[in-house]
Amino acid sequence: MKRFVLILLAICLLAGASPICAMPATEDVHIFTLKNGMKILVLEDHAIPNVTLQIFFKVGSRNEYPGITGLSHFLEHMMFNGAKKYGPKMFDRVLENAGGSSNAYTTENVTTYQDWVPESALELIFEMEADRMGSLALDEKIVESERGVVLSEYTTGYENSDYELLDDQLRSVAYQAHPYRWPVIGYESDIRNWQRLDIKDYFDRYYAPNNAIAVVVGDVTLAQVKTLAEKYLEPIPARAPPRAVHTREPEQRGEKRLFVHKDVSSPHILIVYHVPETGTADYYALDLLSAILSQGKSSRLYSALISDKPLATEISTYMPNALDPTLFYVYAVCADGVSVKTLEKAILREIDNVVAKGVTGTEIQKAQNNVVASFYRSLETMSNKADMIGTYEIFFGGYQKLFTAPEVYRKVTAMDIKTVAAKYFKKTNRTVGVLEKSEGK
Repeated sequence: MKRFVLILLAICLLAGASPICAMPATEDVHIFTLKNGMKILVLEDHAIPNVTLQIFFKVGSRNEYPGITGLSHFLEHMMFNGAKKYGPKMFDRVLENAGGSSNAYTTENVTTYQDWVPESALELIFEMEADRMGSLALDEKIVESERGVVLSEYTTGYENSDYELLDDQLRSVAYQAHPYRWPVIGYESDIRNWQRLDIKDYFDRYYAPNNAIAVVVGDVTLAQVKTLAEKYLEPIPARAPPRAVHTREPEQRGEKRLFVHKDVSSPHILIVYHVPETGTADYYALDLLSAILSQGKSSRLYSALISDKPLATEISTYMPNALDPTLFYVYAVCADGVSVKTLEKAILREIDNVVAKGVTGTEIQKAQNNVVASFYRSLETMSNKADMIGTYEIFFGGYQKLFTAPEVYRKVTAMDIKTVAAKYFKKTNRTVGVLEKSEGK
């Protein structure tokens, strides 16, 4: 690990007083639970007079079902469109006037709201978040207006993103039963046909304080946060816990293939394998394997497909955070004149080589250095710290595991990586999607 230490020292020297060099410890995070069941995590960081508040609702597209797909994403839109005290479009305007800003995102697993404010606006943001959590308006006219916005987003997403089209089509084939099979934005027919009652029922079920956690990082004290949380968030009543997602994807028993047609300049290929959910025993070895395969110009796939012989113009691997068993992605775009069959053969040759022969000590050390250094860089800002604390609390079984992650990565061996590659990178566990022009075009 000498090389890793040198990397960190170099980063610290370049960054001056970078937070990398002063990573928070487990005991720096304080946690308490309100009477309504809402969990609050607080990390004091007095570097600058700003505060980040992130609220994670444990709801995403995995909680939907055919007929209401896309409601999680739609409610993300509606949360900025008026509540009891702060009316339509007021949330962002009031926050910006106070020197703050906000954002939000929806995934298959969570819906997260992010606020950045000066310390002077801390009470304001607690009041505003409580207003929309406790009494969202769901005005009929605004529902219809936002329905149009989401439909436009749906259409332009597929028009503008070749990857998004291929990914959505492929997941509908790779998953036979699990709700990860539909897109986060939902199906067009569902978007067009939600009723206000559907939206309200979904909000009431999942936007409960006992189905959320809040993470506060910045120029605050635990006492301040506790006082404000008890004043504004605790009065919101708890609700009956939503039913757990119990569907589990059956074992795949053979390779699946699909072909998607669009007017693209070069074919795209997406290869996925079923892998366990985030935070399980095999997660860290798979994450390091992803780095070995595609991170940097000396990675396996970059060297084989782009550097040595240009078969592809783009290559990447990816494994999303997930509460249920998910997919390991390999994505590539063919270089000019290269057939998708040639590119697929070259990709699978590299993957099969890892399965058969494993990885070298140099490769695993480089991957560990890069992944751990990237991990520390992800804790540079207040916003990233809040996001990481919430992510580990939800996906890894507790925020405490955030602080042991670097050591867990360092303990992964070359044999661990060879074992997970052989376990999951099997033909019977594989789905291959190709995006190409229709014949004759």
